[in-house]
Amino acid sequence: MLNITPIGESGLAKPLDPELIEKFPIEMVRTLDAFQKVVAVRSMVYMAEQDCPYEEEFDGNDLCASHVIAYSNGQPIATLRLRWFAGFGKIERVSILPAYRGSGVVKVMLAASLEIASRNGYRRMLAQIQARLWPLWSKTLNCRRMDDLPNFYFSDFEYCEMEISVSAHPEAIRLTSDPMVIIRPEGDWDTPGILEQSADRGGDVREVAA
Repeated sequence: MLNITPIGESGLAKPLDPELIEKFPIEMVRTLDAFQKVVAVRSMVYMAEQDCPYEEEFDGNDLCASHVIAYSNGQPIATLRLRWFAGFGKIERVSILPAYRGSGVVKVMLAASLEIASRNGYRRMLAQIQARLWPLWSKTLNCRRMDDLPNFYFSDFEYCEMEISVSAHPEAIRLTSDPMVIIRPEGDWDTPGILEQSADRGGDVREVAA
């Protein structure tokens, strides 16, 4: 599960209650099984509640993105999607099952996401939110509404954009980072990975035909 430090929490309007971090562990999606949980939660929230058409909810970006899942008692209850661009990342598809809205799980999930962004070297995140929800998000995140940009519409809702500041991470992944750290699984940069185990096998380096 993802580790959350004060760096990730700094993007929130208020620090997290440590009990919330324990209550709602966050996983980064790396397997088909985990991705199926993402699909299940988003289908219940967007397709069932908001009557969003399938092709609009699953828009062709899911296999190009990062995803996180929040759990309660071992069950997936919330998810969001992260996409990466030159100089900024984007938080989108925030989905929380009805029974867990107001529980604080969204804050834990956002802090974990900002932790990922910071470790990846990003200092700014973009979110496109339903305009009617700006009062809620403005109290949840350290963010600013991008009032110089016009609101826009899709899937029957009005949207606006907001910018979220991300604290610099002292161990951000850079071009000069340890090569073994760079090839570790996304979000698990502090744990030796399977390829490091392969380096311990010993023996001569093999040469193979190109």
